[in-house]
Amino acid sequence: MTTPARPLRADAAHNRALLMAAAESEFAERGATASIADIARRAGVAKGTVFRHFATKEDLIAAIIGEHLRALSVVARQLLEAADPGAALLEFLTVAADKQQRRDLSFLQALTESDPTVGELREQLHEEVEQLVARARRSGAVRSDISGTDVWVLLCAPIHAVGYLANPAPDLWRRYLALIFDGLRPEGAHPLPEPAPDWP
Repeated sequence: MTTPARPLRADAAHNRALLMAAAESEFAERGATASIADIARRAGVAKGTVFRHFATKEDLIAAIIGEHLRALSVVARQLLEAADPGAALLEFLTVAADKQQRRDLSFLQALTESDPTVGELREQLHEEVEQLVARARRSGAVRSDISGTDVWVLLCAPIHAVGYLANPAPDLWRRYLALIFDGLRPEGAHPLPEPAPDWP
């Protein structure tokens, strides 16, 4: 396990949050090629200020992805206490898609594969998704051959589906999430042609 970081002073925490918000905007607009100079300019600070918080661009990307994973973990843990396991799983998928719809930074995930903190957070969230799916399976809300990894793979699917359209309506992704969730239900299910993938 990594050693917990010491809490930042209020002003330092504010500057860090400002930089991360500026970086998210730059990455969303320019892709992974957005530079530290671009990010510093948007945040209204010098490049040196960025490097005081994040030693490398990769560290900044890892911090952004880590925050997104932590936020989803909070939601997942809350929903594990919900009375209706099927509704809880659907709510989790809805929150995950909504967060991505607001700002899709999924393309940055591949750049964090070697970061140990992000790896731990990803493992934790995957385990929580497994638990949400297991509860939904036991309640009969989803088919018995659905795994947590199946659902993990589908987290980005509603947003990617509407990405093929030139000008999708803001909430059109909800239509495809409904189609996906209907496919998880046991009613009318047919045997799947391949087994569920292993979690790497």
